[in-house]
Amino acid sequence: MLRASAIIEKAGIPSASLICDGFGGQASAIRGGLGVPDLPVTRIAGHPDSQTVDELSQNLVDVTVPQIIEHLTESPPASYDETGSVETANSSRIVARGSFDEINQFFEAQQWSDGLPIVPPTRDRVAAFFAHSSEDPDRELGVLQPSGRLATTRNVAVNGVMANCRPEYMPVLVAVAEALVDPDYGVQHSGDTTGGEALAILSGPAAKTVGFNFEGGALRDGYRANTSVGRFIRLFLRNVAGSRLGGADKSTFGNTWRVVLAENYMATQEFGWSNLTVDQGFGAEDSTVTLARYTGGGIVGSVYGRTADQIVPYLADGLVRQMSWEYAFTVGFAPGTARPLLVLSPQIVKTLFADGVGKDQLRTLLFEHARIPARKMETYIGPWCNLVSGRRTLARLVADGAADPVFRGDDPDRLVPIAARPEHFMIVVSGDPFRSNAYAFGHNGMHGFPTTKKVRMP
Repeated sequence: MLRASAIIEKAGIPSASLICDGFGGQASAIRGGLGVPDLPVTRIAGHPDSQTVDELSQNLVDVTVPQIIEHLTESPPASYDETGSVETANSSRIVARGSFDEINQFFEAQQWSDGLPIVPPTRDRVAAFFAHSSEDPDRELGVLQPSGRLATTRNVAVNGVMANCRPEYMPVLVAVAEALVDPDYGVQHSGDTTGGEALAILSGPAAKTVGFNFEGGALRDGYRANTSVGRFIRLFLRNVAGSRLGGADKSTFGNTWRVVLAENYMATQEFGWSNLTVDQGFGAEDSTVTLARYTGGGIVGSVYGRTADQIVPYLADGLVRQMSWEYAFTVGFAPGTARPLLVLSPQIVKTLFADGVGKDQLRTLLFEHARIPARKMETYIGPWCNLVSGRRTLARLVADGAADPVFRGDDPDRLVPIAARPEHFMIVVSGDPFRSNAYAFGHNGMHGFPTTKKVRMP
C-alpha cells in the first residue's frame, strides 16, 4: 500500500494509504525510506477482521472517510527525495567512548544491539576485517529498505565486529549483504507479520576454509562462524535496513536469528551430487551464499529405508507438513514462487546414491510425492485465508492466471504438488554424516526469494 502510494505521490497525485490500528509504527518507519517522509496515512480504527459489519461501518464513517477526503484534497509537495535517509558511504565517526559495559549500555539505549552484549566496533577492529578482504572500505552495495540507507562494506564490517565475527568471515558477510540489497530477495518484507527469518546457506569450499560447521549440530549455535554470521544478519537488518520491533518489524511471533547452514562440500563430491552453488548457476569450485526467508522448519527424524521408494515418501511428507497457509502466496498470490528446502544428512545421500538415485531424480520423486488433495489446498487459500479473493478453486485460479497450469483439473480429490516444478525443490547436504535425518523448510516465495551471491575469497 505505502509503496504504491509513494510512487503516486511522487507523480504529483494525492493519495490516502489505509492503515489499520497496530501498523502505524511500521508505516512511519517505512515511508521515510521510500523518500516520502510525510506520506499521508489514513487510519482504519481497530482491525477489520475483529469487528462486526456495523462497527466497521461506523468507524469508517467517523474516522476513515474524513481522513480520506482530507488527504485526497491536499496537493503533494512539488518534489520528493528519490531516496530516504541515505547515510554517507564513508561514515567512520566515533559515536561513543568508554568501557565495555558503557559502550554496551550506549548501544542498547540507541537500539543498536539485539539485547546481547556486542563487541565494540573500534576503528582497529573494523580495519582488521579489510585486511582479510580485497574490498574497498567505502564500496556502496545498494540501498536497503525500509530505512533507505546505503549498505556499504564499512557498515558490513561494523556489524560483523558487533556480532563477534572473525575478520576472515568478511567475504561471507559481504555476500550476505549483497543478497540483502538485491531486489529479487525482497528485504522490504523482512518485517511482515508472519515473522519469517533469513537463513544463509554457505555452499562450496569456503565453508571448510573459513571454519564453518557442516556436520553434527548443523543449524545449532555453538560454532563461532555459523553463529556469529547468523547474528550478523539480524544486526545488519536492524541497524542498516531499519527493521526493528515496534517499527518496521511487525512480526506477530518472532523467529530468533538462524545460524548459517553450511553445506558439506566433500560429501557432495563423494556422491557426485551438485552442490547448491552449482544448482544456483555458479561454477563447481565457487563458493556462494544463498539467502532465503522461512517462517519455520522441522526435523524429519530417523529416515528408514534402503531404497528411494522407501525413503522419498517420508522426506516428501516432511516438506508437506511445513506448508499450509504458504499456498496463499505460492499458488494464489505469487504463483510459481515456492522453493521448499530439504536438508539431507550425508547418510541419506549415501543410501540414495547406492540405489542409483541422483539429485535431479530425487527432485522429480519429491515433486511426485510431495502432494496434497486439491480440496485441502483450496481450503488453505480460501476459507482459512483472506489473501486470495473470491475463494476460487484451483481450476479457476489457473484460468485467471493466478496459479500455475500444473494445478489444473476438476477433481477436488486429485493430488496436487506443493511446488510448481521439480527443479523448484532446493536440496542441501549437511549434518551428522552418520545419522539418517533430514530437515524440511516450507517457503512462500515473495517474503524472501532465494538469492545467491558469490563469496569472493582474497
